Amino acid sequence: MWIANNWIDYEVLDTSAGEKLERWGKYILVRPDPQVIWDTPHGHRGWRQKNGHYHRSAKGGGEWEFFDLPKEWTISYPLPCLQEGDGKATREEHLTFHLKPFSFKHTGLFPEQAVNWDWFSRLIREAGRPVKVLNLFAYTGGATLAAAAAGAQVTHVDASKGMVGWARENAASSGLGDAPIRWLVDDCVKFVEREIRRGSKYDGIIMDPPSYGRGPKGEIWKMEESIWPFLQLTGQILSKDALFFLINSYTTGLQPAVLTCLARQALPPSLGGKVEAQEIGLPVSSADLVLPCGASCRWTRE
Repeated sequence: MWIANNWIDYEVLDTSAGEKLERWGKYILVRPDPQVIWDTPHGHRGWRQKNGHYHRSAKGGGEWEFFDLPKEWTISYPLPCLQEGDGKATREEHLTFHLKPFSFKHTGLFPEQAVNWDWFSRLIREAGRPVKVLNLFAYTGGATLAAAAAGAQVTHVDASKGMVGWARENAASSGLGDAPIRWLVDDCVKFVEREIRRGSKYDGIIMDPPSYGRGPKGEIWKMEESIWPFLQLTGQILSKDALFFLINSYTTGLQPAVLTCLARQALPPSLGGKVEAQEIGLPVSSADLVLPCGASCRWTRE
C-alpha cells in the first residue's frame, strides 16, 4: 500500500462504526467511511469536540451538522525540500488549499492523493528537461499544483466551472497564480479526442475519474463502461519520451489488479516501462492502522 504520511495539517485521528474522525488544520470533522466496518470505543476526545459531523441518510445522501466551523478555511501540504543553487541549503514550499464542507460529505480535497503528488513531483524534478503534464478530472487542483510546483507546464481539465475556479484560488494561495497552468472547463473525453487530432503530446498524464459523472453539456460518464476506451485514447497523447501515467480509482470493483490489467493493455507497448498498482491509504494516529482510500495505478519509464 502507498501511504500518504507526510501531512502536518491533516490527520485521521480515529475510526469506528462507519465513520472517521479527522483533523483538518485546527478543526475536527466526523465523516462517513464505508471501509470502517469495525465498531470500537470512541475513546478519542475528538469525537466529543468535533466542529462538524456529516450524517448519512438511510435514503441516500445526508447533511452536515456544524459546531463552530467556519464556512471556509485553509490547510497546507509541505512539498519535498528543494536544493538551492549551491547544492547545500534547502528550502521548503507548501501547497495551500481552501476547504469548505459541501454536499456528499466532501471538503474539496482528497488528502490520500498526496502520496501520488510526492511520487510524480520527484519524476518531474529529476527529468532535467521541460515537462508537459495533463490533469484530467482535475477537481480542485491538488495534482495540478504539485506538478506545477515541481516545474511542469500543466493543462488542468474538469467539467465543472466551479471546481476549476476553486482550483485557481488554490493556485493563487500557493504562490502559483502565474505558473504555466492552462485552466479548461471541458468534457475530458472530448478534450482528449481533440488533442489527438491536433497531434498534442504530454510527458505525464494524471486522471482521477469519477464512478459516475456528467460533462458540461450533459455528457454521461460511467466508470465501468467508459474507462477502457478512454485509456486507449489517452495512451495516444503520451509523448515518446513520456515520464509517467497515473490513474486513480474510488470505484468498487476496480481493484489494483484490475487497474494493472487495464493500463498494461491500453497503453502503447512501444512505451515500455513498468506498470504497478496499489491501494492508497492514510495512517490512523490513535492506532496501528492504515485506512484504505481507493487505489492507484502508475506507469513509469523507469
